[in-house]
Amino acid sequence: MTAKHQRLTLVLLAVAAVIGAALLAMSAMKDQAAFFYAPSDLAKADVAPGTAIRLGGMVAMGSVKKLPDGVTTSFLVTDNVATTPVAYRGILPDLFREGSGMVAEGRVVAGGAFVADTILAKHDERYMPPQVAGKMQKVATVNQ
Repeated sequence: MTAKHQRLTLVLLAVAAVIGAALLAMSAMKDQAAFFYAPSDLAKADVAPGTAIRLGGMVAMGSVKKLPDGVTTSFLVTDNVATTPVAYRGILPDLFREGSGMVAEGRVVAGGAFVADTILAKHDERYMPPQVAGKMQKVATVNQ
């Protein structure tokens, strides 16, 4: 085997190793990745019930309701185009308020509602999650 063949063999082995590592990484992330949707995106998208996603937008004014069990809260998330009903069982962050930005991690259930596992609220008056700010600005630009 000549030196040229040895180098070619090493290059092919390195390429195969990189491809194998990429496939393993993609396989591992398949179950962990959660895509971000605004309510209007979620209304258009064909998201299968049970798929883990992130939902972001503003909490609609007057929509937050505590259910009689005392730990479940329901509210509406809006991006000023569409709204999505959300149910969350647990303690809400202190900064969670009507009219504020939030991101929820959870799953879509049959009927288009969203069941959140985690709620992330803004941390000051001017902060808005970058994904939500981008979607809200995009919607405002389209509506003008």
